[in-house]
Amino acid sequence: LLGGAVATFFTGSEFYIDKGNMTNTVMPVISHWANGWHGLDALTNPWNVVLGLAVFFLARILGALYFINNIDDKDLVARSRRSLIGNSVLFLVFFLSFVIRTLLADGYAVNPETGEVFMEPYKYLTNFIEMPLVLVLFLIGVVLVLFGIGKSLLKTKFDKGIWFTGVGTVLAVLSLLLVAGYNNTAYYPSTNDLQSSLTLANSCSSQFTLRVMFYVSFLVPFVLAYIFYAWRSIDIHKISEKEMEDGGHAY
Repeated sequence: LLGGAVATFFTGSEFYIDKGNMTNTVMPVISHWANGWHGLDALTNPWNVVLGLAVFFLARILGALYFINNIDDKDLVARSRRSLIGNSVLFLVFFLSFVIRTLLADGYAVNPETGEVFMEPYKYLTNFIEMPLVLVLFLIGVVLVLFGIGKSLLKTKFDKGIWFTGVGTVLAVLSLLLVAGYNNTAYYPSTNDLQSSLTLANSCSSQFTLRVMFYVSFLVPFVLAYIFYAWRSIDIHKISEKEMEDGGHAY
Protein backbone atom coordinates (compact mmCIF):
# COMPACT_ATOMS: atom_id res chain seq x y z
CA LEU A 1 0.00 0.00 0.00
CA LEU A 2 2.86 2.40 0.80
CA GLY A 3 4.54 1.67 -2.51
CA GLY A 4 1.24 2.12 -4.34
CA ALA A 5 0.73 5.49 -2.65
CA VAL A 6 4.21 6.67 -3.66
CA ALA A 7 3.55 5.51 -7.22
CA THR A 8 0.66 7.97 -7.47
CA PHE A 9 3.26 10.77 -7.43
CA PHE A 10 3.98 9.62 -10.98
CA THR A 11 0.68 8.10 -12.13
CA GLY A 12 -1.72 10.57 -10.49
CA SER A 13 -4.89 10.32 -8.40
CA GLU A 14 -8.51 11.29 -8.96
CA PHE A 15 -9.17 14.43 -6.92
CA TYR A 16 -9.95 18.08 -7.44
CA ILE A 17 -9.19 21.34 -5.63
CA ASP A 18 -11.79 24.05 -5.01
CA LYS A 19 -10.11 26.98 -3.25
CA GLY A 20 -13.39 28.86 -3.26
CA ASN A 21 -14.56 26.45 -0.56
CA MET A 22 -12.26 28.20 1.93
CA THR A 23 -15.07 30.65 2.61
CA ASN A 24 -17.35 27.81 3.74
CA THR A 25 -17.58 28.33 7.50
CA VAL A 26 -19.07 24.87 8.08
CA MET A 27 -16.48 22.78 6.23
CA PRO A 28 -13.68 24.83 4.60
CA VAL A 29 -12.11 21.81 2.87
CA ILE A 30 -10.65 22.67 -0.51
CA SER A 31 -9.67 19.16 -1.67
CA HIS A 32 -12.11 16.38 -2.50
CA TRP A 33 -11.85 12.93 -4.02
CA ALA A 34 -13.47 12.72 -7.43
CA ASN A 35 -15.20 9.44 -6.58
CA GLY A 36 -16.41 7.43 -3.60
CA TRP A 37 -13.29 5.25 -3.33
CA HIS A 38 -11.31 7.87 -1.37
CA GLY A 39 -8.06 7.07 -3.15
CA LEU A 40 -8.31 3.28 -2.98
CA ASP A 41 -9.05 3.26 -6.69
CA ALA A 42 -5.29 3.87 -7.16
CA LEU A 43 -4.85 0.12 -6.67
CA THR A 44 -6.72 -0.47 -9.93
CA ASN A 45 -3.75 1.06 -11.75
CA PRO A 46 -1.39 -1.86 -12.40
CA TRP A 47 1.70 0.38 -12.26
CA ASN A 48 0.86 1.43 -8.72
CA VAL A 49 0.65 -2.24 -7.80
CA VAL A 50 3.97 -2.90 -9.54
CA LEU A 51 5.81 -0.36 -7.38
CA GLY A 52 3.93 -1.63 -4.33
CA LEU A 53 5.23 -5.14 -4.97
CA ALA A 54 8.74 -3.78 -5.56
CA VAL A 55 8.66 -2.08 -2.14
CA PHE A 56 7.26 -5.26 -0.57
CA PHE A 57 10.11 -7.44 -1.85
CA LEU A 58 12.67 -4.75 -1.01
CA ALA A 59 11.41 -4.77 2.58
CA ARG A 60 11.91 -8.54 2.70
CA ILE A 61 15.44 -8.12 1.31
CA LEU A 62 16.33 -5.50 3.92
CA GLY A 63 14.89 -7.73 6.64
CA ALA A 64 16.99 -10.69 5.52
CA LEU A 65 20.14 -8.56 5.33
CA TYR A 66 19.45 -7.23 8.82
CA PHE A 67 19.12 -10.79 10.14
CA ILE A 68 22.40 -11.75 8.47
CA ASN A 69 24.15 -8.81 10.10
CA ASN A 70 22.63 -9.07 13.58
CA ILE A 71 21.84 -12.73 14.35
CA ASP A 72 24.39 -15.28 15.46
CA ASP A 73 22.70 -18.46 14.23
CA LYS A 74 24.11 -20.39 11.27
CA ASP A 75 20.81 -21.98 10.25
CA LEU A 76 18.80 -18.75 10.35
CA VAL A 77 21.53 -16.79 8.56
CA ALA A 78 21.72 -19.48 5.85
CA ARG A 79 17.95 -19.36 5.38
CA SER A 80 18.11 -15.57 5.18
CA ARG A 81 20.76 -15.77 2.45
CA ARG A 82 18.65 -18.25 0.48
CA SER A 83 15.62 -15.98 0.75
CA LEU A 84 17.61 -13.19 -0.89
CA ILE A 85 17.65 -14.99 -4.23
CA GLY A 86 13.92 -15.15 -4.93
CA ASN A 87 13.12 -11.80 -3.30
CA SER A 88 15.91 -10.03 -5.20
CA VAL A 89 14.80 -11.39 -8.57
CA LEU A 90 11.19 -10.34 -7.99
CA PHE A 91 12.26 -6.94 -6.65
CA LEU A 92 14.38 -6.24 -9.72
CA VAL A 93 11.60 -7.31 -12.10
CA PHE A 94 9.00 -5.03 -10.52
CA PHE A 95 11.33 -2.11 -9.74
CA LEU A 96 12.98 -1.97 -13.16
CA SER A 97 9.59 -2.33 -14.87
CA PHE A 98 8.24 0.67 -12.96
CA VAL A 99 11.34 2.82 -13.50
CA ILE A 100 11.55 2.09 -17.25
CA ARG A 101 7.84 2.72 -17.71
CA THR A 102 8.06 5.99 -15.74
CA LEU A 103 11.02 7.27 -17.75
CA LEU A 104 9.23 6.55 -21.04
CA ALA A 105 5.79 7.79 -19.99
CA ASP A 106 4.31 11.27 -20.22
CA GLY A 107 4.81 13.31 -17.06
CA TYR A 108 2.97 16.13 -15.31
CA ALA A 109 4.89 19.30 -16.14
CA VAL A 110 4.25 22.82 -14.85
CA ASN A 111 4.62 26.06 -16.78
CA PRO A 112 6.78 28.16 -14.40
CA GLU A 113 5.31 31.43 -15.69
CA THR A 114 1.60 30.62 -15.61
CA GLY A 115 1.46 27.66 -13.20
CA GLU A 116 -0.47 25.65 -15.79
CA VAL A 117 -0.09 21.87 -15.52
CA PHE A 118 0.24 19.94 -18.78
CA MET A 119 1.40 16.55 -20.01
CA GLU A 120 4.98 16.42 -21.30
CA PRO A 121 6.53 13.39 -23.05
CA TYR A 122 9.44 11.80 -21.19
CA LYS A 123 9.12 14.37 -18.39
CA TYR A 124 10.78 12.27 -15.67
CA LEU A 125 13.59 11.21 -17.99
CA THR A 126 14.07 14.89 -18.80
CA ASN A 127 14.20 15.68 -15.09
CA PHE A 128 17.02 13.22 -14.58
CA ILE A 129 18.94 14.67 -17.53
CA GLU A 130 18.43 18.28 -16.43
CA MET A 131 19.28 17.46 -12.81
CA PRO A 132 22.49 15.43 -13.19
CA LEU A 133 23.21 15.45 -9.44
CA VAL A 134 19.91 13.68 -8.81
CA LEU A 135 20.72 11.18 -11.56
CA VAL A 136 24.11 10.47 -9.98
CA LEU A 137 22.49 9.97 -6.55
CA PHE A 138 19.97 7.59 -8.09
CA LEU A 139 22.63 5.54 -9.88
CA ILE A 140 24.80 5.40 -6.75
CA GLY A 141 21.76 4.24 -4.77
CA VAL A 142 20.95 1.49 -7.26
CA VAL A 143 24.58 0.31 -7.35
CA LEU A 144 24.74 0.20 -3.54
CA VAL A 145 21.51 -1.80 -3.36
CA LEU A 146 22.79 -4.34 -5.89
CA PHE A 147 26.25 -4.46 -4.28
CA GLY A 148 24.82 -5.21 -0.83
CA ILE A 149 22.62 -7.98 -2.21
CA GLY A 150 25.20 -9.44 -4.58
CA LYS A 151 28.09 -9.60 -2.16
CA SER A 152 25.85 -11.11 0.54
CA LEU A 153 24.96 -13.88 -1.91
CA LEU A 154 28.47 -14.50 -3.22
CA LYS A 155 30.42 -14.17 0.04
CA THR A 156 29.09 -16.38 2.82
CA LYS A 157 31.23 -14.56 5.39
CA PHE A 158 30.03 -11.11 4.35
CA ASP A 159 27.39 -9.77 6.74
CA LYS A 160 27.47 -6.00 6.12
CA GLY A 161 25.06 -5.98 3.19
CA ILE A 162 22.38 -4.13 5.14
CA TRP A 163 24.61 -1.05 5.34
CA PHE A 164 25.14 -0.83 1.58
CA THR A 165 21.60 -1.77 0.58
CA GLY A 166 20.09 0.40 3.31
CA VAL A 167 22.01 3.51 2.30
CA GLY A 168 21.36 2.75 -1.37
CA THR A 169 17.63 2.48 -0.72
CA VAL A 170 17.59 5.92 0.92
CA LEU A 171 19.47 7.52 -1.99
CA ALA A 172 17.36 5.85 -4.69
CA VAL A 173 14.05 6.73 -3.02
CA LEU A 174 15.18 10.31 -2.34
CA SER A 175 16.16 10.70 -5.99
CA LEU A 176 12.79 9.46 -7.21
CA LEU A 177 10.97 11.89 -4.91
CA LEU A 178 13.12 14.79 -6.12
CA VAL A 179 12.37 13.87 -9.73
CA ALA A 180 8.66 13.79 -8.92
CA GLY A 181 8.57 17.34 -7.53
CA TYR A 182 11.54 19.40 -8.77
CA ASN A 183 12.22 20.96 -12.16
CA ASN A 184 8.70 22.34 -12.68
CA THR A 185 6.88 19.07 -12.02
CA ALA A 186 3.55 18.43 -10.28
CA TYR A 187 4.49 16.16 -7.37
CA TYR A 188 0.91 15.01 -6.72
CA PRO A 189 -0.94 15.11 -10.03
CA SER A 190 -4.69 14.91 -10.49
CA THR A 191 -5.89 12.72 -13.34
CA ASN A 192 -9.41 14.11 -12.87
CA ASP A 193 -8.42 17.76 -13.28
CA LEU A 194 -4.85 18.60 -14.31
CA GLN A 195 -5.07 22.12 -12.86
CA SER A 196 -5.91 20.68 -9.44
CA SER A 197 -2.52 18.96 -9.33
CA LEU A 198 -0.28 19.90 -6.42
CA THR A 199 3.04 21.58 -7.10
CA LEU A 200 5.71 23.01 -4.82
CA ALA A 201 4.42 26.48 -5.70
CA ASN A 202 0.66 26.10 -5.25
CA SER A 203 0.78 23.91 -2.13
CA CYS A 204 3.50 25.79 -0.25
CA SER A 205 2.84 26.85 3.33
CA SER A 206 2.98 30.43 4.57
CA GLN A 207 6.33 32.16 5.03
CA PHE A 208 5.94 31.93 8.82
CA THR A 209 5.34 28.18 8.68
CA LEU A 210 8.28 27.66 6.34
CA ARG A 211 10.54 29.69 8.61
CA VAL A 212 9.53 27.60 11.63
CA MET A 213 10.11 24.40 9.65
CA PHE A 214 13.52 25.73 8.59
CA TYR A 215 14.66 26.19 12.17
CA VAL A 216 13.14 22.88 13.29
CA SER A 217 15.06 21.12 10.50
CA PHE A 218 18.27 21.95 12.37
CA LEU A 219 17.18 19.30 14.87
CA VAL A 220 17.31 16.56 12.21
CA PRO A 221 21.05 15.80 12.67
CA PHE A 222 20.50 15.38 16.41
CA VAL A 223 17.58 13.03 15.77
CA LEU A 224 19.66 11.00 13.32
CA ALA A 225 22.52 10.86 15.80
CA TYR A 226 20.17 9.57 18.50
CA ILE A 227 18.73 6.93 16.15
CA PHE A 228 22.25 5.81 15.24
CA TYR A 229 23.28 5.67 18.90
CA ALA A 230 20.14 3.73 19.92
CA TRP A 231 20.42 1.15 17.16
CA ARG A 232 24.16 0.85 17.69
CA SER A 233 23.53 0.08 21.36
CA ILE A 234 20.97 -2.57 20.43
CA ASP A 235 23.07 -4.19 17.70
CA ILE A 236 26.52 -3.98 19.27
CA HIS A 237 26.24 -7.70 20.07
CA LYS A 238 24.65 -10.23 17.72
CA ILE A 239 21.50 -11.97 18.91
CA SER A 240 22.23 -15.59 19.81
CA GLU A 241 20.12 -18.63 20.65
CA LYS A 242 21.50 -18.65 24.19
CA GLU A 243 20.44 -15.07 24.68
CA MET A 244 16.90 -15.86 23.59
CA GLU A 245 16.71 -18.90 25.88
CA ASP A 246 17.94 -16.91 28.88
CA GLY A 247 15.01 -14.53 28.51
CA GLY A 248 14.78 -11.22 30.29
CA HIS A 249 15.56 -7.82 28.89
CA ALA A 250 18.86 -8.33 27.12
CA TYR A 251 19.08 -4.69 26.08
